[in-house]
Amino acid sequence: MARYLKTGRTPEQTTAEAKKVRDTVTGIIEDIESRGETALREISEKFDKWNPPTFRLSEAEIEGCLSQLSRRNIDDIKFAQAQVHNFARAQRSSIKDVEVETLPGVILGHKNMPVDSVGCYVPGGKYPLVASAHMSVVTAKVAGVPRVIASSPPYHGKPSPAVVAAMHLGGADEVYCMGGVQAIAAMALGTKSIAPVSMIVGPGNAYVAEAKRQLFGRVGIDLIAGPTETLVIADETVDGEICATDLLGQAEHGFNTPAILLTTSEKLARQTMAEVERLLSILPTAEFAAISWRDYGEVILCDSDEEMVQEAERIASEHVQVMTRDPDYFLENMRNYGALFLGPRTNVAYGDKVIGTNHTLPTAKAARYMRDHVPRLEVPEEIVRRMEQAGAERACREAEGIRICVEVIDRVREIPGVAGVHLMPIHWEEAVEAISEGARLRPAHAAGTAAVAAALRGAGGDGGALHDHREHSA
Repeated sequence: MARYLKTGRTPEQTTAEAKKVRDTVTGIIEDIESRGETALREISEKFDKWNPPTFRLSEAEIEGCLSQLSRRNIDDIKFAQAQVHNFARAQRSSIKDVEVETLPGVILGHKNMPVDSVGCYVPGGKYPLVASAHMSVVTAKVAGVPRVIASSPPYHGKPSPAVVAAMHLGGADEVYCMGGVQAIAAMALGTKSIAPVSMIVGPGNAYVAEAKRQLFGRVGIDLIAGPTETLVIADETVDGEICATDLLGQAEHGFNTPAILLTTSEKLARQTMAEVERLLSILPTAEFAAISWRDYGEVILCDSDEEMVQEAERIASEHVQVMTRDPDYFLENMRNYGALFLGPRTNVAYGDKVIGTNHTLPTAKAARYMRDHVPRLEVPEEIVRRMEQAGAERACREAEGIRICVEVIDRVREIPGVAGVHLMPIHWEEAVEAISEGARLRPAHAAGTAAVAAALRGAGGDGGALHDHREHSA
């Protein structure tokens, strides 16, 4: 029977917090709907200390942001966007129109068409989340949406150069600097200077997720992608340090990030809790991570792998990292997750940042009903065999794509102003070691692209209900 060694907030506390969020969001939406841009400015000033002459950035302002980045920064953003674009295009090509004659003279079908406009929200109040621009703007463009607008909050009193660059390079037709519920409401409802959109996509904090929920029906949404969640499933084959690192690598995103350890080893559970406390004493983002761990961290001790699967299915976490003797057992038996990462070397940062699968994923147990297909990246067994025969150097040349992605992730962490990924470094040397051990590097099992599927509406057939799931935010 599963036993809790650490618990987070009680259900009653969580319910009370949710009501507070819900009431706050309702008031902001009603205010912007009633008073338009006047309310938008007042709320932006209140929460972000931001009230520019216009929220939409001019071409000169966008170019000014681009000029603050190095050529390498820009090339890395373009590289990541190319990976997202390539995979989204493959997914789009898999979504087929249908026309069938079911009876003589009776022709039925459905046609997939892009919505006419999409508003992409890119979180960035605590940390500029550059990759979130790739995941929404690029995929909406692949879907063929004619008008794509993008908005992100100011960072330290001004637009984040890296986020603005990513939104612009991704193909956004209009770029705005505004954040939070007010940005979601402005894009959905429209103001004097902002034409409303038909659909809102992208991740965000609890308030952003609630705003999308309340506005759904008046506009379309991709999914409820609220505060990031992570579940680490581990046994005695790994140590407490790696488990603690992966838990805090997501907990640092904000104040309310669920970070849960499932294990069959009480020794590992207690080591992990001790390592979390040690890392919190040195982590630059401990201000946020410590609160998430205190209020939403859990450690659950199970009797068997079967029981860990049962608990994981109940939790239905956004990210699930499996570090056990037989990770494929969980691949074969789990269904409820946003993204599944197999093996101790498969860091969540692969899927979050650069590899091509989307990171806007279901949270708050939505993975129970939002599933599509499960792409994977892995080092082919053939490369492992060649490594055994010819040595690591040659095999690494043949795994060139993984090397490039590893290096890009490491550099993206160093872009000025891009914090919040202190516990997500992936070094090529570690990848070499993993391959030499025969490990598969698979940031697999994130869903198909939400913006490609969700930005398409069906005509005929079943009404075009195209579902899928995706990853997180702050």
